Amino acid sequence: MNARDDDAGTGSLVLVANEIQLLLAEERTALSLLRTGITVFALPLSALGLLIATSGSYQFRDVALLLLPLLILSAALVALGVYLVVRGLVVVHRCERRIDAIKGRHKDLAHLMD
Repeated sequence: MNARDDDAGTGSLVLVANEIQLLLAEERTALSLLRTGITVFALPLSALGLLIATSGSYQFRDVALLLLPLLILSAALVALGVYLVVRGLVVVHRCERRIDAIKGRHKDLAHLMD
């Protein structure tokens, strides 16, 4: 084994380590997307909970024109929250599978990533 082969092996390990760092950065971004989705999902549920808790203070037929747009907006926010959560979970799982595949190909780095 000469110095050139050793440099190629080291370069390959550096490239693999950089690929793993990139995947971990993408996973962190997906986790923040997941956190945002959970927050967007919880906001309309909190608002509707407040409306239900105070429902004794008003008559539905008197405020129906105000509640209808609020319910439509809440449904849209719930749909957006569900989309963000599902998208975040899909990306996190994809990154995990790719990292596991890299671990399988490079046994010498696998012990460093556990």
